[in-house]
Amino acid sequence: MNAINDSIDTGQEQLIADFKVVMDDAEALLKATAHQGDARIEALRAKATESMRKVGAQITASQAKLVANSKKAAVATDAYIHENPWAALGVAGGIGLVLGLLLRRH
Repeated sequence: MNAINDSIDTGQEQLIADFKVVMDDAEALLKATAHQGDARIEALRAKATESMRKVGAQITASQAKLVANSKKAAVATDAYIHENPWAALGVAGGIGLVLGLLLRRH
């Protein structure tokens, strides 16, 4: 289950990073067209600015949720390892063995 959560968290992190890039590009475009005084462009600029503000708020909320979920996963993992140290050691050893065999082949 943690592997699924980690995959989702990684996907969320990438999505947040992509949105930030898009927002930076949109902001640069808005600044580049700031000198144009057409009423339609002004209306579009205001709409785009409001949309960027909303997306920025959503990104901030997603980041906070991502951090909270990561902390919960870390606490749960720590608790599991303390309750089952031998099982955790066996899993870690098994993963190490499999990785070692895979790396040895290449």
